[in-house]
Amino acid sequence: MKYGLIGEKLSHSFSKPIHESIADYDYEIKEIPREELDSFMKEKAFSGINVTIPYKQSVIPFLDYIDENASRIGAVNTVVNRDGKLCGYNTDFGGMKMLIEKAGFSFKHQKVVILGSGGTSKTAHAVSENLGAEKIITVSRRGEINYENLASLHGDCDFIINTTPCGMYPDTDESAVDISCFKNLKGVIDVIYNPLKTKLCLDCENNGTEYAGGLYMLAAQAVLASQLFTDNSFDVKKITDEVYGRILNEKLNVVLIGMPGSGKTTIGKILAEKLGKAFTDTDELIVGEYGDISDIFSEKGESFFRDIESVAVKRVALKNGQVIATGGGAVLRSENVEYLKHNGILFFLDRPVELIAPTDDRPLSSNFEALKKRYEERYDIYLSSCDERIENDGNPEKAVRKILEKLK
Repeated sequence: MKYGLIGEKLSHSFSKPIHESIADYDYEIKEIPREELDSFMKEKAFSGINVTIPYKQSVIPFLDYIDENASRIGAVNTVVNRDGKLCGYNTDFGGMKMLIEKAGFSFKHQKVVILGSGGTSKTAHAVSENLGAEKIITVSRRGEINYENLASLHGDCDFIINTTPCGMYPDTDESAVDISCFKNLKGVIDVIYNPLKTKLCLDCENNGTEYAGGLYMLAAQAVLASQLFTDNSFDVKKITDEVYGRILNEKLNVVLIGMPGSGKTTIGKILAEKLGKAFTDTDELIVGEYGDISDIFSEKGESFFRDIESVAVKRVALKNGQVIATGGGAVLRSENVEYLKHNGILFFLDRPVELIAPTDDRPLSSNFEALKKRYEERYDIYLSSCDERIENDGNPEKAVRKILEKLK
């Protein structure tokens, strides 16, 4: 391996496409069990590596040199092999600082709570100090300040930084804290970038609290690390903005919700082709596995269908880079909406009910009266679930143009 990332579990990583878009080198993702870290570091068979959970502190004893910033923090995320000498750096510091600044958060004279006690937590502490925080609280599972007593002791905090893996793919249902317990909260930083929005971020969204996920930090620290790998000088902000935008567009799911017959499949296929993304229809997945939807309703009932629909939605929603057409009733379960929002932006295709033709293969809207009833029952749910509403008069290309304009 010449360049790459080492860690224990890396199925969530976006580092390969990010690095390979910054400079002309191959970048490898390498999972290393704890018992093999010693031999890997002693062998020194690499030119430059990034280091992530749980090895940001573990690699330090193997280094011949550690720069002042990384030494002060006590964590290393970048190691460069210079003629057999291993040199350690912390580009997470610059990446996190750029993320906080991009979010528009001012830590000066503020109380900051940091969730987690590992290497990234130490970086968050150093950055918070650098940005003028007045009080910094570190939370750990077994510390004096822990997740059980945090809200009662420090519910008045101004900012929270999550440095734990809680909520990271594939365990996206988890959140380290209940955001509603912090009444003075001005903002949240979550360093997790997969999913693009963690449960913590979505809770902030629902609570009206400002937040930022970790993708921009990932891009920024990668640009800084690439400078060290290649000994090149970059316009870090410019390159970071470009890389971030490119990766976000690549990884983002575009999700279509709306009534049966509103054009989700037709518009979705056109949109997928224009965006260069895969197209997925959750109803088609269900039919492929269980058979005709009308038969499922008649033989096993709506509750069974909604259960298997939720399974299909979750499976699809946790992947990246797709256009997803959902079933008309997928939004009836709030957990489905949350799954889809982890990696997606939701567009409601709002087609007037008069322009939707009832068909026999739609169990709950097989005639116009039934269709109109479903429309009236669901309309407000579509509106509250979507990020953007798209009027669809039956011209698919026109609707696609509207969506593409919103995506800009």
